[in-house]
Amino acid sequence: MIAIISDIHGNYEALKKVLEMIDGMEITEIYCLGDIVGYYSQVNECCNELRERNVKCLIGNHDWYMISGTKCMRSHSVNDCLEYQRKTISDTNLKWLSELPVIINKEKVSMVHGGWINPLDEYLDVSNKKYFDDIQGRIFISGHTHIQRIYKYGNKTYGNPGSVGQPRDGDSRAAFATFDGNSFTGYRVEYDIDKVGRLMKQAGFSSYYYGCLYDGASKLHV
Repeated sequence: MIAIISDIHGNYEALKKVLEMIDGMEITEIYCLGDIVGYYSQVNECCNELRERNVKCLIGNHDWYMISGTKCMRSHSVNDCLEYQRKTISDTNLKWLSELPVIINKEKVSMVHGGWINPLDEYLDVSNKKYFDDIQGRIFISGHTHIQRIYKYGNKTYGNPGSVGQPRDGDSRAAFATFDGNSFTGYRVEYDIDKVGRLMKQAGFSSYYYGCLYDGASKLHV
């Protein structure tokens, strides 16, 4: 059985609790679907943890913004956070991010950050029942939307583990999923959001940048 995490976004307090739960399960491998950086202040802690555990990671759009020096065209506040993180991330972690793949294919499972048309920055339309018709494979897994979902399309299955670091489904708990070769199971884990807020304040950010964590981004403004 594998564990799947995604969209950590520098939220090490959430990542720690997720990994603690995974450590108590019969997990053979952990996969991360990208967006390790972005939004919150503990990017080095997150990168270090994943590297030390040899977690198999993909690159996400925020990771790409970080290594390329480009900006997000959708959000000024995302760019504020990335500007801070570029000053704090270690050279080792920056190099590691730059070497991450955009897709992982493992037997019958295909994993990307966004979608199979645009692996980095596609918000997958799960209502499109024909999306996977011409894409080879049976099991498809991606993140990016920060919303935990499982869908069946005939003999094909799509799963999204949700977001570790910034859930956007009205549930403030960190999200992840497992896959046992046949079926997905989603999980939620509570973590210390107050500590994330304190660390963001220390980094010079107001509650505008982290307040969405308390209500699962039901009023997302970042």
